[in-house]
Amino acid sequence: MKKALAVTKGLAVKNALVMAREQVMTRVIAMSRRITIRKFGRLAVSSIMLLAASVSFSALSDEAVPKQLNRLHEPFSALLSEHVKTIDNGASTQVDYHGFKQDRERLTQYLNSLAKVEKSTFDGWSKADQLAFLINAYNAYTVELILTEFPDIDSIRDLGSFFSSPWKKEIAPLLGKTRTLDEIEHELIRGQNKTTEGYNEPRIHFAVNCASIGCPALREEAYVGARLDSQLDAQTKRFLADTSRNRMDGKTLKLSKIFDWYSEDFEKNTNRESESWQGIKNVNTENLSQFLLLYKDALNLSSQQVSVLEQDNAELEFLDYDWALNATQ
Repeated sequence: MKKALAVTKGLAVKNALVMAREQVMTRVIAMSRRITIRKFGRLAVSSIMLLAASVSFSALSDEAVPKQLNRLHEPFSALLSEHVKTIDNGASTQVDYHGFKQDRERLTQYLNSLAKVEKSTFDGWSKADQLAFLINAYNAYTVELILTEFPDIDSIRDLGSFFSSPWKKEIAPLLGKTRTLDEIEHELIRGQNKTTEGYNEPRIHFAVNCASIGCPALREEAYVGARLDSQLDAQTKRFLADTSRNRMDGKTLKLSKIFDWYSEDFEKNTNRESESWQGIKNVNTENLSQFLLLYKDALNLSSQQVSVLEQDNAELEFLDYDWALNATQ
């Protein structure tokens, strides 16, 4: 009996010693951690922040990229929904530049987010995501350009002079360099130089907005790659259905000057390779009449007028372009 009690007592003492040792070890480890954090905490936090900042679109999965791009353009979409007003039963829009001016910081933050996108990242996106990005950039920087002098201007052309064009001002840090609006539209989007391919997408002319009444409507939302085709189609129908800018009287097509200035974008596409609308829809337009026939319902053409276009026998008349600011009245 005495022997059993001794054994029990010995085990109790041993367990107590083990527990005491574990408590001491726990305290030592905790103290060591506190010392480490005090000594290296700022460095650790800085490293974590740098690591988070270094995560880019290129690191995302194929499924995550479209969602991330949607989030990229959400701030601009919110601004457009708040400050773009529909007029003429939806045929066009006006822009509340006073509202944009009050929210200029939000616009600046969006433009800064576009400027952070690297060219290598952009190159990894789909063609639709790239084009949506460029259209949004053009429209957002155009609004920003207007705000630099608003409300003391009546037209975007007031921001230029006889010797300089507002579209040739270097105002847009984008994809590795500071660009002009002309560069974004004509070089990056339309591919009018030897270093860029462009997108072979004539419908962009109804999406990029030059802040003028004569322009197609500034859309009330940002463009996104996942819905770009339907958005561009809607913009095209919207513009062509506006009889103040486009209509057919008898055999005479009375069209916006856009179709005159950019006639090459609407014709002679037969031998072009495209990943945009013509490639997807297998549509090739050799002349303007063929392009317009794709939207005969929007133009509200009679069967006789359709026949005239099919034979490419329509007479063309280009209407005067209204460069007055597309501001809310």
